[in-house]
Amino acid sequence: MSIRFENVKKSFGPKLILDQISFDVLPGEILFILGRSGVGKSVTLKQIVGLIKPDSGKIFVDGQEITTLTPDKLTLTRKKCGMVFQHPALLDSLTIYENVAFALKDYAEDKARKKVIEKLALVHLTPEILGDRPPEISYGMQKRVSLARALAPEPSYLLFDEPTTGLDPITTNAVTDLIRDLSKKLNVTSIVVSHDMGSALRIADRILVLDRAQILEHGTVEQIKNSPHSLVQEFLEEALAVV
Repeated sequence: MSIRFENVKKSFGPKLILDQISFDVLPGEILFILGRSGVGKSVTLKQIVGLIKPDSGKIFVDGQEITTLTPDKLTLTRKKCGMVFQHPALLDSLTIYENVAFALKDYAEDKARKKVIEKLALVHLTPEILGDRPPEISYGMQKRVSLARALAPEPSYLLFDEPTTGLDPITTNAVTDLIRDLSKKLNVTSIVVSHDMGSALRIADRILVLDRAQILEHGTVEQIKNSPHSLVQEFLEEALAVV
């Protein structure tokens, strides 16, 4: 199982976001995509599930080119991907149980409940919150619930869009470690869009840095640490300053 970008180009009006970028995501790895705001990190992520279409180039998921698929045919690809957005994006009108079970409509009630409890346990939450609504639990817990919801359909890929935004340092470390532990325990491939070099250094197998519509750097943590590019060094200095 893998994801591959081949010469992908994307613009919004006159603004070039991605210019002929190509890279692979290896099976089972944790890939961080880093860069300044507005460089196309989230655009890259959303193209994997067809929420945004490239202007040109090809994207493959498990060997299937998805860039030309109709919305109906994209459904299978989307089922393989668990998307965790920057904000929890939970439905306040639904209980925690109903939010996590949202993608389990084909399950019998007892099986759905069992799976919801199982997924909450994976993110270190207990069944006591099943009847609560999102505003009744902390923001950090809401983040965990959104991750449990993404895990419910048993995805092959986990796609994280700025998962630690708005969190304090302790919760940031906890969420970062949770991404690592789940990726390894469930044997899924994870792509994390972030500006947090500290989290990337902590758990990434490889790091990809975007800048000016191009891939500035792509490699292992050690390769990134030895990058000659000033932008990469700025990210590294900021991460080390926090430590």
